[in-house]
Amino acid sequence: MSLIQLQNLSKEYCTDEVATPVLFDIDLEIKAGEFVSIMGPSGSGKSTLMHILGFLDRLTSGEYFFEGVDVSQFDDKKLAQIRNEKIGFVFQSFNLLPRTTVLENVKLPLQYRPGLKEKEKSKLAENALAAVGLTHRLNFFSNQLSGGEKQRVAIARALVTNPTIIFADEPTGNLDSKSGLQIMEILDRLNKNGQTIILVTHETNTASFAHRIIALKDGRVVSDRKVDNRVGFEGELK
Repeated sequence: MSLIQLQNLSKEYCTDEVATPVLFDIDLEIKAGEFVSIMGPSGSGKSTLMHILGFLDRLTSGEYFFEGVDVSQFDDKKLAQIRNEKIGFVFQSFNLLPRTTVLENVKLPLQYRPGLKEKEKSKLAENALAAVGLTHRLNFFSNQLSGGEKQRVAIARALVTNPTIIFADEPTGNLDSKSGLQIMEILDRLNKNGQTIILVTHETNTASFAHRIIALKDGRVVSDRKVDNRVGFEGELK
């Protein structure tokens, strides 16, 4: 199934006097269940592309079909609904509330689900934390956690709404190598369980955990290839 399809997508940012082009004529298809890395140096447009795919920004021209529907038909309210119901985000800087418990941080996306009772929200959050191995940290404040634990909380928060796609933007960028491997192991496991993951990174080793690497340079796709020799975890972590 085609989950995402882009046709001649372009993006530019405009001020009163200057238009700055960022993305040029992107043609792209991503299917449900894929694990895709979007790679490129700083300024290549990879974060802008992720923001458009994740409904945080709009394209300037071209077409974006999500689950077969033209995104240009959606108003801001509809885009916000899709973000909450279909999209999970994991960011390099974690974006956790510092003086709030781990459980409450993970429950945050569920506040936009008024039909859920508080007990149901807590159960969903606990299940998401179990998926990342953090049930023993439920009542810790997020500022009491290590960097790797914070990122695992961020992944649990992205999972709690059972999203169609998880976008991970440089998820290992603030972590040491061991914690980074643990995060990638979690993303790999989620993908094996059917979760679609789009990973944005400038690190070759991190990108190699995906099945497919899309490389950007100066706002254009310069390569799109399958990964034949993926990084594995067997024997890496005990």
